[in-house]
Amino acid sequence: MRIVVENVAKTFIDSKREVTALQNINFAIEEQEFVVLVGPSGCGKSTLLNIVGGLMSPTDGLVYFEGTNQKQPNLAIVFQEIALFPWRNVFENVVYGLEEQGASKQEIQEKGQHYIDMVGLNGFEKAYPKQLSGGMKQRAGIARALSVEPDLLLMDEPFSALDAQTRTLMQEELLTIWNRTKLSTLYVTHNIQEAVYLADRVIVLSRHPGTIKEIIRIDMPKTGRDSEQNREQFEKYSNQIWDLIRHDAQEALLEG
Repeated sequence: MRIVVENVAKTFIDSKREVTALQNINFAIEEQEFVVLVGPSGCGKSTLLNIVGGLMSPTDGLVYFEGTNQKQPNLAIVFQEIALFPWRNVFENVVYGLEEQGASKQEIQEKGQHYIDMVGLNGFEKAYPKQLSGGMKQRAGIARALSVEPDLLLMDEPFSALDAQTRTLMQEELLTIWNRTKLSTLYVTHNIQEAVYLADRVIVLSRHPGTIKEIIRIDMPKTGRDSEQNREQFEKYSNQIWDLIRHDAQEALLEG
């Protein structure tokens, strides 16, 4: 399945004046492609993700899915704040989407356990969210998203609330999971190194109105990007993205 974003624009009414958040956004997410959106604060990254995810309508343009055979595409979203149900244990949280889809008891049991194992939460099936660390909650949230086996996985800064060490570990975990599932993914982050580490392509947005400054293909092996032999190339991509963002980021900082 291919996801196409065509001439998308989004305007909000703020204190009786129009604010253009996004303008003239055009790109596609290919089958099994990991696309990352980066840009300064206020560039409309999350707004764009919400439009692609169907949580928000564009003011102009459209998002459509090619190769779905007319069926409604199956989407899953992982947010920064993992909204696990506190009254449901890990297993019950993970299979929530499957229950909503009307899956059989056997399918719920098998898929729930499969994705719990995949994210490394084996043994924590009966634990409740209050008993989990931040990283474990994120794993549960990712397992819940994966369990419905979506056509497109959307992730909105899923690791930004984690400490640096946990964040690095979760990036590695996500890459391992992606290599097993090969899910088409749209991922939002402020972190340039995270973008280079994960992406097949990085879409760099300008700040308001958010437009596409450049789309950068990360021409590196999917694994081992942080290794010594790839360090120079990794830094080159990081610097290229930072040079595109720097001026807008400084202006965003001055505006506070």
